[in-house]
Amino acid sequence: MPEPMGVAMPNQTKLQDRMLRLREALEASWDGRTSYKAAVKPGNPALGQCYPTSRVVQHYYPQTEIIKGMVWTGESDETHFWNGLPVGEDWYHIDLSWQQFPPGSMIREFAVLDRENLGDTEATLQRCALLLSRVEDYLKTSAR
Repeated sequence: MPEPMGVAMPNQTKLQDRMLRLREALEASWDGRTSYKAAVKPGNPALGQCYPTSRVVQHYYPQTEIIKGMVWTGESDETHFWNGLPVGEDWYHIDLSWQQFPPGSMIREFAVLDRENLGDTEATLQRCALLLSRVEDYLKTSAR
């Protein structure tokens, strides 16, 4: 018998809790050393954090892919990265740094990146490794 819509299954609740803890760890770990071009803006800690965040999400959820897209902010197009989970013919989008954009922003286009050919620079790899290390430490020290 199918489950009623809107009722969370135990493993779904566990997955949601894990994702919320990962989001908390990411947000606690972001700073200028992990952001693109060392971007820091008071009140907007997610600014410039999208790519290393998508790499960390992929580390914890290897079945996800990294997506690159263009976001219209109402003033300009901005490059953005997030994760997607393929489920059959559908894609579930997971974006833990969307809050860097103003309300009303929208995705204009996107493409799934080839995980074997990301073309990361050494500086990008270092930012991603630093963020992953901080997230791992946060999750270990704040274990529930």
